[in-house]
Amino acid sequence: MILQTVNRFNGAKPSEISEKTGIPRPSVYRLLETLAEMGLVTRDHFSNKWRPTLHVKSLSSGFRDEDWVCDIAVPHMIDLGRRVLWPIDLVTFRNYHVEVRESTHQISPYSVNHGMVGKQMPVLETSAGRAILAFMPDDERESLLALLSEVTGQRPPFIMVDGSLDIILKRVREMGVGFRMADFTPETGSISAPIWYEDRVFACVTLIWSTNSIKFARAVELYREDLLETAARISHDLVGALNKGEIARLRPIG
Repeated sequence: MILQTVNRFNGAKPSEISEKTGIPRPSVYRLLETLAEMGLVTRDHFSNKWRPTLHVKSLSSGFRDEDWVCDIAVPHMIDLGRRVLWPIDLVTFRNYHVEVRESTHQISPYSVNHGMVGKQMPVLETSAGRAILAFMPDDERESLLALLSEVTGQRPPFIMVDGSLDIILKRVREMGVGFRMADFTPETGSISAPIWYEDRVFACVTLIWSTNSIKFARAVELYREDLLETAARISHDLVGALNKGEIARLRPIG
């Protein structure tokens, strides 16, 4: 019952759990500690809420390769988020969309969008989607664009609010990061650095900022290198975990 409550509300304080379940608070604390020892919950020291860990997903048939990436990526995301204060997302490609798999929105003092985990977003208009497309092999990118055209109804040549997709992807390769200025969600901008696995982009780590607080060029100047370094560390740790046998070989995006 406690695990269901924590999972249902994506985190709750012991007092809240006690209120919702009717279990005395001392018992709630003891049971939470037991669940933590099993690796099923963890305490968020920023909010004092207990949250489900990714290991909870291993109890269901929905467990996916990307969950391993989340485990490895989250510590680096938190470290970057504490330095820059803006929220950081881990994004993967799934079902013709990009999907937020993990996020530091809940601990960022500057977050403008909460509840991002699980949110699906369009590929062509997002910084992560553009990073994934830009660094794909040419033949795979053409195949994916053809599928996206069928699914979305958009037809080539793809002309976005901020220009031609071909020119955008060329700039992404030059910058090393995908970018979104303000067209998809006007209140925010973002840049996304690729996480590499066996010469393929397996996921992206995305930094989001308020466009009312900072301009695009300044955000790139301030955060691009730090974001790329964070993505490189995640890529390095992902390969290390694979070589140590801690994770199974992963399937590439596509």
